[in-house]
Amino acid sequence: MIAFFGMGLLGSNFVKALLKRGEKVNVWNRTASKAKALEAFGACSFDHIGDALKGVKRLHLTLKDDAAVDEILKIAEPGLETGCVIFDHTTTTAVGAAARTEYWKRKGYIYLHAPVFMGPQNAYESTGTMLLSGEEDVLAMAEPILKTMTGKLLFFGPKNNTAAGMKLVGNLFLIAMTAGVADSLGLATALGIETSMVTELFASWNPAGMLPARINKITSGAFDQPTWELDMARKDARLMMEEAANGHKELLVIPAIACVMDELIAQGLGHQDWTVIGKKSVS
Repeated sequence: MIAFFGMGLLGSNFVKALLKRGEKVNVWNRTASKAKALEAFGACSFDHIGDALKGVKRLHLTLKDDAAVDEILKIAEPGLETGCVIFDHTTTTAVGAAARTEYWKRKGYIYLHAPVFMGPQNAYESTGTMLLSGEEDVLAMAEPILKTMTGKLLFFGPKNNTAAGMKLVGNLFLIAMTAGVADSLGLATALGIETSMVTELFASWNPAGMLPARINKITSGAFDQPTWELDMARKDARLMMEEAANGHKELLVIPAIACVMDELIAQGLGHQDWTVIGKKSVS
């Protein structure tokens, strides 16, 4: 028997996928109606956490944050059966993931933080990516269980909170990328360019292929052989902001990056490679 707590979009579709595979699933949610709705798909919903845990050997969580996870697990603790394994798919802090892993280990339970890069449709289709780290025997136990829930498992070594950190790293990039896309679309609009043309540009020219080289350049610290000088990149940033302002558009991220560029140029680094803007992040 499996229990799943947190019936948001992701949790609900995880449950539907488990039910499709013939699993028996108990569900609970703060808003009881969200759990109740899954009865139509074969789940058993409960108003009280303790009732949802009877006979359960696996508990999955898809909650909001550290505080929610800690609160719900505290309520659940009296109802946990011996040997129940806790799989937490919530995006949390690395500190919180480490603390919970050790706390539940002392209590005699396995707690494994397994955050995901998955949307609701991925959860339903068992595609996407799930992140894992921790003790080798725990990961060996978890792998055959969790690989049925996702298209790919990524392992990040023995530390019990690296997966939590990598989830935040990935989400940071998604936020920054989306802000960059918003700036690109804003600039295009300011210049009278159809957004369909921006889509066409990135369909033909995919800058994602440059990502490994950018990471290697920043982490190497070798900025003295530029392919694009910081001074020239700053000039282009100025042109972007001027054109956006002329079209009555406000950019999200370029002004902040321009400020960093100005600081570095004032330090005499204008002729170094523009990737020097990442120097502080890795030094």
